[in-house]
Amino acid sequence: MPAPRIFYPALAIILVIVVVAMAFPTVTGTTLAQLQGVVVAGLGPYYLIIVASFVVFAIWMGLSRFGDIKLGKDDDKPEFGILSWFAMLFAAGMGIGLVFWGAAEPLTYFLQPKPGVEGGQAELAAAAMAQTFLHWGFHAWAIYAVVGLSLSYAIHRKGHPVSIRWALEPLLGDRVRGRLGDTIDVIAIVGTLFGVATSLGLGVQQIAAGLQYLGVVDAVSNGLLVVLIVVITLIAIGSVLSGVGKGIKWLSNINLGAAALFLVAVLLLGPTMFLLRVFVESIGGYLQNVVGLTFDAGAFTGDAGLAWQGSWTIFYWGWWISWAPFVGVFIARISRGRTVREFVAGVLLVPTLVTFIWFAVMGGSVIRQAWDDPSIFLDAAGAIVPENVLFDFLGQLPFGVVLAVLAVFIVAIFFITSADSGSLVMDMLASGGRTDPPKWSRVLWASLVGIVSIALLLAGGLSALQTGAILTAIPVSVVMIGMCIATYKAFNAEHQLLVEAERRQRREELARKISESVTTHLEENFEDHFGEQVEGYVAAAIDDASDRRPRWFARLRRRLGKTTE
Repeated sequence: MPAPRIFYPALAIILVIVVVAMAFPTVTGTTLAQLQGVVVAGLGPYYLIIVASFVVFAIWMGLSRFGDIKLGKDDDKPEFGILSWFAMLFAAGMGIGLVFWGAAEPLTYFLQPKPGVEGGQAELAAAAMAQTFLHWGFHAWAIYAVVGLSLSYAIHRKGHPVSIRWALEPLLGDRVRGRLGDTIDVIAIVGTLFGVATSLGLGVQQIAAGLQYLGVVDAVSNGLLVVLIVVITLIAIGSVLSGVGKGIKWLSNINLGAAALFLVAVLLLGPTMFLLRVFVESIGGYLQNVVGLTFDAGAFTGDAGLAWQGSWTIFYWGWWISWAPFVGVFIARISRGRTVREFVAGVLLVPTLVTFIWFAVMGGSVIRQAWDDPSIFLDAAGAIVPENVLFDFLGQLPFGVVLAVLAVFIVAIFFITSADSGSLVMDMLASGGRTDPPKWSRVLWASLVGIVSIALLLAGGLSALQTGAILTAIPVSVVMIGMCIATYKAFNAEHQLLVEAERRQRREELARKISESVTTHLEENFEDHFGEQVEGYVAAAIDDASDRRPRWFARLRRRLGKTTE
């Protein structure tokens, strides 16, 4: 059964927001836009600093003396193989956004450069790729690693329920069992729902654009978007009812395979050698500029710089943070038996590398096309429509229609995977940490994800989705800061216990060796130097001291083969 102190407050908050957004879509859209401006202007530097801190923390945990700590009992083995583990965390961690922005984001930075970025086409292309890598690389996965690592330790090593509150127990103590713990879980549920709803809103826009490109529909309307959300949410409900080991695992593996096939096809059908050079060069540009880009707050670019930050970098940091409870819980759920070092390497390095390959191929291809003819990607008003970019790009390749069909399929599967895994996580949190919550509540949360997506789309489309992610990330980020402190305290305490155990073992081993050396020396030398007379003296002394019977006399007596009364 759901935990009443978590389930009902979270449900009430979500329903109030949905009702207001649907009843007053225009007012809601205007309010969200104003709030976004306030948050970006006032809290933009805060987002930049904490996300950079999460990157440092995640790397530190993986490379530190804590790396050998197992996220589980000492004899636990990983529940899932490496490939399935990677497929599930990748599908949950990036999902629809990777397909939606794979071509659109680098193209946007190339044709509409970030304020302050200048130069020729080569310089603009390099800057576009470096900026894209920043948004989708180590920073995003470090956010997930912070939450996932903290929860994995609390759940698998300490045996706590699947709940955000227990990750903060080393910091808050028994207070996590009361109202404070309930508040933490409610924040996590609301943040997760709006983060997943943002992704689903993006995904359904791209599916609709794909259907229009393929000629299935004449135009994209709000009615079509609502129908698509309803249909795919129903499919997601069927998947979430089957559990992690079946539906979610199978869909993740299918999705990873389909995405890999799509990526290889684009690579081979496009300028292959050029794209490989783009990949290598973009990694260099990213590594060269990552620190400056990380702390770029738009201080010297005026209102245009602040607006750009709000639409891109701050939006991404808010989006990843709002997703962090969901992805963190999900990654923790599938990561039992792995060490801290293995966890950080798997979550931080491998998905980042694959993401870089994806954007190098997709972004490099679309920039190459726009280099010669940017009008391909502009609408009648001369603007870039993000959801259309992918299909405009595919239309320039051989077998473009086949690739477009595959792209729509990938987005739909990502949609379903994100919806069902997010619903499962929210249900576990709302039920107090149960890993197998009741089916009716799974259906409820999956339905709410779809309903919130519809509400945000009607209240302002992409802008409302972005603002929702940024706003819900504020309380979640505070919880994440507490997680970092709690994780360090827990790891340090366990490391100290391990150090003491090793010292005790070394002392006992040293004492054993000394004892064996002394007794061996006595056995080898007493009889040779003193003969049997000494044995008699020693035996007599032992007999005289029989009342006291000190331990060293007893050991010596046994060695000499004598007995006492």
